[in-house]
Amino acid sequence: MSSDSRTAESLAGRGRTVKSPSRGRIDKRQAIRDAAFTVFARRGYENARVREIAEEAGVAKPTVYHHLRDKENLFRPAIEAAADTAMAENLAVAERLRAPGDDLRAALEDTAYRMLQVCCGERARALRWLTYAQVGGFPDLIATVQDRTQGRLGEALADRLARLSLAGRLRPCDPAQAAEQLLALLTGPMEARTRLGTRTVPAAVTRAVARAAVDTFLRAYGPAA
Repeated sequence: MSSDSRTAESLAGRGRTVKSPSRGRIDKRQAIRDAAFTVFARRGYENARVREIAEEAGVAKPTVYHHLRDKENLFRPAIEAAADTAMAENLAVAERLRAPGDDLRAALEDTAYRMLQVCCGERARALRWLTYAQVGGFPDLIATVQDRTQGRLGEALADRLARLSLAGRLRPCDPAQAAEQLLALLTGPMEARTRLGTRTVPAAVTRAVARAAVDTFLRAYGPAA
């Protein structure tokens, strides 16, 4: 056994993880993307500086250029990573509907409320602002963000609603259409109340939007009496 192998085995035996060089590069790249999104959200695309991104990430400026070359190549991966993070949060919320319990209305309202919390969170608001503000320079970015957020959430929600329909807890329906309509009932009113994400609203307002959306949804898709 080589000395390097013995060292790795010794560290592992003491409960310490040996990080491979490739894992370290991936972690550093992710840290740079996260830092870039933070700085872009704080400064806007035009005013963001690579030096500030490096400081936020805790790396040297040349390291940023080594991984992502320039500001334009920083922006797109940062937006995509933020969209993936928001989507992961919403997918975790949608899992609630795998086992909704006896009270389907309560489960739907809880799921709707928590999805709205993600939608109105600081990261999601910044993601929308940056995407819309830079549509001229990055015309395909809106489609990319929508595919990574609304598209994937719609698919997951459709799967949950299809299962509920097969179980007789919802009417027979096109689950993709039902998911699209439920999301529209949530996001439409919330965009209006938050002035397109430019102001926060009390939790009571968010709950009221979720409750009204679910009430309308169940009037259309609830099981026949």
